[in-house]
Amino acid sequence: MPLNTNQTRRDFLALMSMLGAGSLVNVRALAQETMPVRQIPTTGEDLPLIGLGSSKVVSQVSQNGTEPVAAILRTLVEHGGRVVDTWPRNPANDSGFGSVINEPDLRDRLFVTTKVSEDGAAGIDQLETSLRSYGRETIDLAQIFSLTDLYTHWPTLQEWKASGKARYIGVTVSNYELYEPLFEFLGRETPDFIQCNYSITERLCEERLLPLAADRGLGVIINRPFMNGEYFRRLAGEPLPEWAAEIGIHSWAEFSLKYILPHPALTSVLTETSNPAHMAENAMAAYGEMPDAATRRRMAAFMDQL
Repeated sequence: MPLNTNQTRRDFLALMSMLGAGSLVNVRALAQETMPVRQIPTTGEDLPLIGLGSSKVVSQVSQNGTEPVAAILRTLVEHGGRVVDTWPRNPANDSGFGSVINEPDLRDRLFVTTKVSEDGAAGIDQLETSLRSYGRETIDLAQIFSLTDLYTHWPTLQEWKASGKARYIGVTVSNYELYEPLFEFLGRETPDFIQCNYSITERLCEERLLPLAADRGLGVIINRPFMNGEYFRRLAGEPLPEWAAEIGIHSWAEFSLKYILPHPALTSVLTETSNPAHMAENAMAAYGEMPDAATRRRMAAFMDQL
C-alpha cells in the first residue's frame, strides 16, 4: 500500500495501526521517501518541511541522558525530516547531544544547525565548541541567535562560510521587537537563511518579512509554530471546529502547522516536542493536501475570535 502526499495524517496512522508495530519501521521508511521538501534558494538543496527545534529534549540531555533525544531524532528521520536546530549549552549536554547525532543511523541523515548567543569572544567560542562537540568539521548552518552582537559576529560567520566551517549562515529572531533591526540588517547583508517566529497565532511575519525573504531569495526556517507550548495552553479544552476534519486536520498541532506550511516563502518548520509520538504527528502534517488561501483566511479568523 504505497504512501503518497495526498494521504492525510489520519490515513497514515490508520495504516500503521492496521499493519501493527512490527511493520512500523517499514511504514516510516515510506514516509522518509516522500516527505515534501523545499529548496534552499541559494543552492537548490532540498530540505524537508518539518524539523526539530531546540526544545527541552535537546537542552536537557545532561539531566535526562541521551535516550529521549535519540528517540525524537530517530522518529524525525524515519518520517523523512532532517533539520535539527540547537546551540552549545554546557559540556555535558553538548557532548551527549554530539554522541547522538553521530550515531551511524543518524550522522548522515541530519541537517545540523548551531547558533551564537553570547557577545564577543564568548560567542566565537560557542561556534568552535559546536564543531568539537558535534564531531563535525563543517556545520550545516551557523546562525546568530536573536541578532546577538550582530555586527561583531556576522563577519565571523562569513569567514566560517568562506573557510568551509559552515555551509550556510544566517540570523534568527523569535519576537516582533527584533523585526526592525532585522530589516535594517537585511538592507545591508544577504544571509543564506533567516529564522523567525510564525504560527497561526503569530502572523506578523506575513506582512513584510516573508515577502522580503521571497524577493531576496533567502531560506526561511520557522520557529515557535506552537509558541513554545503556549499555543496549547491557550487552547486547552477548546474543541476543533467541525470543518477542520474536512481539510484533514484532527489536532490543534495540525491546525497551526497546516496553516503555515503552505506559505511559499518558508523552507522548513522547527516543531517543538519531547514526545516521539507527537514528533511523528508533526512530521505527518507535511503530508496530504494543504489549505488553500480562502481556507487559511477562515482558519485565521476562527483563531482570532477564540
